[in-house]
Order: sequence, then C-alpha cells, then structure tokens
Amino acid sequence: MVHLVVALGAGGVLLATFTGLVSHPGPEVGAAAALPSPVLDESAPAEGVSRTTVLAGGCFWGVQGVFEHVKGVAAAVSGYAGGAADTANYDAVSAGDTGHAESVRITYDPAQISYGQLLRIFFSVVHDPTQLDRQGPDSGSQYRSAIFPQDDAQKRIADAYIAQLSRARVFGAPIVTRTDPAPGFYPAEEHHQDFLNSNPHYPYIAINDIPKVENLRRLFPDRYREQPVLVLPSSR
Repeated sequence: MVHLVVALGAGGVLLATFTGLVSHPGPEVGAAAALPSPVLDESAPAEGVSRTTVLAGGCFWGVQGVFEHVKGVAAAVSGYAGGAADTANYDAVSAGDTGHAESVRITYDPAQISYGQLLRIFFSVVHDPTQLDRQGPDSGSQYRSAIFPQDDAQKRIADAYIAQLSRARVFGAPIVTRTDPAPGFYPAEEHHQDFLNSNPHYPYIAINDIPKVENLRRLFPDRYREQPVLVLPSSR
C-alpha cells in the first residue's frame, strides 16, 4: 500500500428479495449501500463446522479490519495469495509483479453467517469492485479485487453473485472482481496483523478504512459486533 499521509483518499439455494436497488458507486466515495443477498448460497451445515475463504480488496488492513467485526467470523488473517511461497513477503509483493494480492483468510462459522453473506459484505462495504488493479490511493495488481474460492461450491456461489450484481446494475461501472484458484495463502508479517485495531488514528486508516467499519455497523447492524476478533494476543 502507498501510505501517503496526505491521501485523499456445498451449495443450497436461498431466495432473495430485490428491493431498493440504486446505483452503488462503492464504499470509497462514502456512499456504501447494502446490496441484495445472493440468490445462490451455501446451505447451513451441522453445528461445529468451520469453513474458510480468501478475499482480496485492496490494502489488507481495511479488509481484515472489517471482517474482524463481523459476527460468525472466528479469525481474519492478513496475508498474500495468488503467487508463490518464495515471494510471499511485503517487500516482494509491493513490487507488483509476484502474482500475489494482499488478501485476508477468513475462518467462519457457516451456522452463523454464510459464504454468500460474507460476499455481500465484501461487495457492499469492504471495497469498490469496479476498480481495476487499484483501490483508493493504492495501485498495482497486488491491490486487485479477487476472490480465491476454496472449493467448487464457493466458486459457483461467487461467480453467480457477481453475475447477479452485474445484471442488477447496482454499480455505476462493470465489476472487475476475479475468481481465481490460489496455490496457497501465506500470512503477512506480524506488524500487519490487526493494524486497523491497533492504529485507528493512523491517517491512512482514519481516511480509508474506519469509514468501512462504520458502514458495516450502519448497514448490517445484525452482522456487526463491537469487539473485534483479533489475531495477535497482544492486540486483545
């Protein structure tokens, strides 16, 4: 991420009701809106089952910070996905040519929140899926909008939701989010974990990411929890 202090910036089917759809310019411009629920979603499993997904939507600080406040999320870890193990470090990824995207691995309880509802939050408040290889003040393929499905069911749900939102034209521009297989997920360096929680007044965080958490609380009050689930014991 370019840290400028002057920055201005498997498979059941659920039915959804499409109401109040308006053009959605993305959370970056302060006009986030709750998008419709996915028509295709995973079915709820028996209690005690946990699942994971990996999402990329710009700087991982903000993506992680939002999902740490989502009920049903057991862990949200910042890291790298899309490239090889030997380039999974911040200095290499920042060069923009490793194939990696700054990503977050989310472990969640599907009895509390479904994969489709995680995607709904991802598209509604976490990032702007119409920005190609950039997000806010950050540019480069490492900041791309991407979903890394962990199985065929997740890919079907993600592809179906992108198609659903595209048909409904809820954004003012085409969605560029990719659904790609990832050879692995590699946790980021410790100082990147829980960064939003530890540094809420850091200018980049205050300008770009705190509004996303506030939009989560405003638009999804039933999904929001005040106390985040954190990665590092020292952050708790």
